[in-house]
Amino acid sequence: MPFEQLNSDSIQVKPLADRTSYIQIEQVAVDPHTPPPDAGDLLPQLDHLADRVRKARSRGASVMLTYGAHLVKNGGGMLVRWLIEHDWVTHVATQGAGIIHDWEFAYQGVSSESVRDNTPRGEFGTWDETGRWINLAALVGGAQGMGLGESMGSLVGNDGLNIPDPDVLKQHIMAEPEHPLTAARADLLHIITRHNIQLGFVDVPHPFKQYSIPAACHEHGVPLTVHPGIGYDIFTNHPLFHGGAIGRGAGIDARIFAHGVMNLTDGVYLSVGSAIMSPQVFEKALSAANNVLLSQGRSVQNHLMAVVDLQDGGGWDWSTGEPPKDHPAYYLRFCKTFHRMGGTLDYLCGDNRSILHNLIARLR
Repeated sequence: MPFEQLNSDSIQVKPLADRTSYIQIEQVAVDPHTPPPDAGDLLPQLDHLADRVRKARSRGASVMLTYGAHLVKNGGGMLVRWLIEHDWVTHVATQGAGIIHDWEFAYQGVSSESVRDNTPRGEFGTWDETGRWINLAALVGGAQGMGLGESMGSLVGNDGLNIPDPDVLKQHIMAEPEHPLTAARADLLHIITRHNIQLGFVDVPHPFKQYSIPAACHEHGVPLTVHPGIGYDIFTNHPLFHGGAIGRGAGIDARIFAHGVMNLTDGVYLSVGSAIMSPQVFEKALSAANNVLLSQGRSVQNHLMAVVDLQDGGGWDWSTGEPPKDHPAYYLRFCKTFHRMGGTLDYLCGDNRSILHNLIARLR
């Protein structure tokens, strides 16, 4: 017997321009060409990290950068873009909030709202443009076999979406019912017809796209993968939300991510401000990569995992091994998981912007 659900068509959304937003990207963006802040005690670790990145790229190994949303909110997008534009990273990954703030900055130059004020009013996350274009990007991209990251890069990079004719979608579905894209085409057809979506190319200008990480990935052909949780992100609070489309795009991205991990021998995995998603996704991808590689007589080896966070690592020296279960540091996933992944763990405790800025200065 089915349980009752909230009717998403009943959600009242408002124009994004009506929201009070607290962060202006032009005010907080960090310019990678300026001198970085003093790195203090982290200097030896940063020198080592830069050296490992150089060696990895010279050997053709993966250099993967996974980041949390606060790096974007704090104005670090230009730093990631510099690494992409100068071919220092081979793969970029984030979670749902990472693309939300990035897209809002690219679209209107501001982001961030008050959860405390807006949730009691039923307004938190119920902003039309954010939910509309992210959900439609996932649906349209999915019908083309694209992951969620590539779909977002295409939306921002092309300043819009091409909404296909429903009759064309129906023809594809009936002609090829067992095609791998049939389910995605059917989902898109359902949303287009149910919500009377405008057809053809729909202009969605992004006047601040120079700050966008997905746009840089789209331009330079670097894979961006997005690893959301269903129900985690504000695009859930929109009538166009389709869990199947978000999950389909994220599923494609999980395999793209694992493919990048397959080439991580002698490479670098840089985890910046992502205490839960990054270690959880990485451990599964590393296992899947090794599963395939071992059948070929290989495995991922000699990889550096550089983890950046503001927390103090639980007051534990991770170079001495894993803490006992009765020590609070044992339950810090962002250190413990990576410590178990073979290779070498180096924990850099500090501001994520400062660390990336200093890394860029050394690579430049």
